[in-house]
Amino acid sequence: MASQPVRVAIQGISGSFHEMAAVSYFEQPVVLVTTETFDELFAALGRRDADYGVMAIENTVAGSILPNYALLRESKLRVVGESYLRIALSLVGLKGQKVAELTEVYSHPMAINQCRTFFKSLPRIKLIAAGDTATSAKRIADERRPGTAAIANVRAAELYGLEVLADEIEANRVNYTRFLILTDELNAREIRNADKSSICFSLQHQVGCLSQVLSVLAFYGMNLTKIQSLPIIGEEWRYLFYVDVCFSDFNRYRQALSAIRPLTDIFEVLGEYRQGQKSFESMYKQNIGQPQGAGVEVPC
Repeated sequence: MASQPVRVAIQGISGSFHEMAAVSYFEQPVVLVTTETFDELFAALGRRDADYGVMAIENTVAGSILPNYALLRESKLRVVGESYLRIALSLVGLKGQKVAELTEVYSHPMAINQCRTFFKSLPRIKLIAAGDTATSAKRIADERRPGTAAIANVRAAELYGLEVLADEIEANRVNYTRFLILTDELNAREIRNADKSSICFSLQHQVGCLSQVLSVLAFYGMNLTKIQSLPIIGEEWRYLFYVDVCFSDFNRYRQALSAIRPLTDIFEVLGEYRQGQKSFESMYKQNIGQPQGAGVEVPC
């Protein structure tokens, strides 16, 4: 019997990297719930317009997406998984269009910045910041203006009937994004064989408190893969620390949390889940072609 489709909220539209991350993570068919911003993504989950959300949290070139940490904590949603995706960027345009004929190229500001080296030899092309990469590709397909193109992925070019004019034009090929899989308490369940956790805490006003926390985690064999600090709004020089830890012994991990709690003021577990595959070559599964009309969609 075929698997039931799952409604997944993403920032962006079909053909975006968020869609690719969603499809590569879920085993069942995916029905997209598209949103324009991450705030709208969380709002869609809050209204239960979607069962899960997929949200980018960090990139190997651009670093952490800081506002998303605050959105996650304030939402009270749970992290139940993660997905890693290589970000390969292509120059896509109307069929028959030549690179030498281009005068304008649209894309997300981050994508533009990662491809500036490619355009140094094409000074007549104006790079224009727009929405996400897939939206930029769709704009080119809809408007059909000669001399315009977009920076997007190959999937977007195929989806919107565009041609790849130049492939993998990003300056740094070691370009990967980590996405978090989010859901609410009703959908969240204990993950079997969890080996990774995202936690958040603030520290007491004591000398060396952070080093004590890190020493305790090291003592219990926790592998810190990420530590990110953000200021606590309205409290000068106080910070929230967002930490990802990997572990092989779940009981030992829980003992580590119990040991560091007395050293903290605020302490929250944002999610316990399985580590994502780091082959960095996420492939589409057969459900990429599933229809999207069955879900409640937020217009993009």
